[in-house]
Amino acid sequence: MTVSTSDSPSDSTVASPTSTAETSAETGIPVIAGADPAAGSNRRSPLSGLLRGRGLIGLVLLALVIMAGMAAPLLAPYPPNLQLDDANLLQPSLHHLLGTDYVNRDVLSRTLYGLRTDLIIVFVAVPIGALLGTVLALAGTFNDAVDVALQRALDIVLAFPALILAIGLAAVTGTGIQTVIAVIAIVETPVFGRMLRSSIMRVRSLPFVEAAETIGAGRIWILRRHVLPNAAEPIGVQLAVSLSVAVFVESAMSFLGIGVQPPAPSLGSLISDGINYADNNVAFVLGPLAVVIILVLSLQLLAQALGSARRIS
Repeated sequence: MTVSTSDSPSDSTVASPTSTAETSAETGIPVIAGADPAAGSNRRSPLSGLLRGRGLIGLVLLALVIMAGMAAPLLAPYPPNLQLDDANLLQPSLHHLLGTDYVNRDVLSRTLYGLRTDLIIVFVAVPIGALLGTVLALAGTFNDAVDVALQRALDIVLAFPALILAIGLAAVTGTGIQTVIAVIAIVETPVFGRMLRSSIMRVRSLPFVEAAETIGAGRIWILRRHVLPNAAEPIGVQLAVSLSVAVFVESAMSFLGIGVQPPAPSLGSLISDGINYADNNVAFVLGPLAVVIILVLSLQLLAQALGSARRIS
């Protein structure tokens, strides 16, 4: 019997993870027949966890926060850097819902624009880190020596706490939004790289992958068609967790003065400024802090819902 060695076998050659071996009536070549479609009809999609319980709460909270941040130019009653007359550290009122700061700027307006800045940073930096981690994890699957070298490099990055890495990078490249994005991306790269590598190694040892290799499927085809779709399942959960961590990293960097620089607002810098004037206007610090808590809480709820749905399915 001749075994095909093509790198791109047809769909009838290799099928789903729950498939069983059969023999083609036409060619006599062993193929992997798909499982009974009804067998997985009772499985619950991980995305269904977002539509009930804490997943729904997290989704609603995140949607509200994102809409508030993106609509900041429409919702903010004043420009974020406008200095108002006779409005130094005013208490919350109908004209200034969160009061004003020490240079007569409306705190609500700056909080909305600060939220917008944070959303842009975390939703740019975390996907970059996820993409870099995925590339490194895939690169290690083709050569053992490359895999070992990459894992040791990722270990070195993981050895540095995020704030230490942030301080070192800021000392070299300077402060600003670009530095915050770079720090978050560097911190998240080994997280996604190690997670995806472990998942790939687990899936590659499963029987359906071994069956595909036996009938001559190429490595790249197996990786694209079988390994990645099954190994990538935990990425959604990790994305939600990493986004919440990125909010903390940005807030901490701006709080320490090595992140977003004034007069541009960010949640971390607003909290840092508000602490010094809490006696005059407590809303100055509580407003941005509440936004950080809601944003992180919504992402954590989404991560928990996705994780629970994966375990059930």
